[in-house]
Formats: sequence, C-alpha cells, structure tokens
Amino acid sequence: MIKGLAISTVWVLDQDRAKEFYTEKLGLEVRTDMTMGEGGMRWLTVGAPGQPGIDLTLMVPGPPAMDPESAEMMKKLIAKGVLGAGVLRTDDIHGDFKKLKDRGVEFLQEPQERPYGTEALFRDDSGNWFSFTQHREGELDLDKDWSR
Repeated sequence: MIKGLAISTVWVLDQDRAKEFYTEKLGLEVRTDMTMGEGGMRWLTVGAPGQPGIDLTLMVPGPPAMDPESAEMMKKLIAKGVLGAGVLRTDDIHGDFKKLKDRGVEFLQEPQERPYGTEALFRDDSGNWFSFTQHREGELDLDKDWSR
C-alpha cells in the first residue's frame, strides 16, 4: 500500500549549480549526494530542514530515465522556463520573499493575495518555476492527517 510521497524529481540543467541554488539561495539541505551504479549516475537530493521524509531529487534529463532525444527536448523546455516544479510553503511570505530576493532568487511575481493565501512565483537556476505560498490561516492545514 502507498504510504505517501517520499521523493519528487526536479529536472535541472546542471547538478552542481542546482545544488548551490537550492542550498545557498533557498536554504534547503543536502540529503544525499552520491554516485550510483556502473554508469556513474549522480543521485542528489535536497529537502527542507525540519521536514524529513520528503526530498527533491535534482536530476539532469538523460539515461537511465529517458532516451537522448527525449532528454534534449526536456532540457529545451526547462531552459525555456515553461515547467512548473511545485509549491514551496512558508509561514512568513513577505520576510522570506525579501530574504530570497536579497540572495539573488529571480522572482516572476511579488507576493500577491489569492483566495488561498499569499503567493509569489520564482524561477530556479535552470528555469523551473515554483509557487512560493503562505496559506491563509485555517484555509489549508498541510500538516493535518486528511486520510481519516
């Protein structure tokens, strides 16, 4: 039986640059950085401090996940900036927006009020965009066990 999400892939153009961006600019921590198997695939994961069990793997498109033609198409889409990689949450959107902007994070949209809370949009160093959101109090409890 499925117990939950453990790892989600963010396709990046360069793992070293992505590692620097996700740790130094966003403040995530490296969970795993190792070479696997005969082909030497690098397994690089990061996650939010204090949130164990959910990692982002920062992967360059290519074998063994996809064939070379598909990898080149994916790299073009990443670089074009059309892929949304997810939603990162905060409890201080305005303070964290300023902190991230001061660290050089490229924001596409400053914090704006939405029906569900306050949201800003930013791009990572490869071109992927993220929603950066502070949910309105009581609107969506992401820590609640909704399975019952």
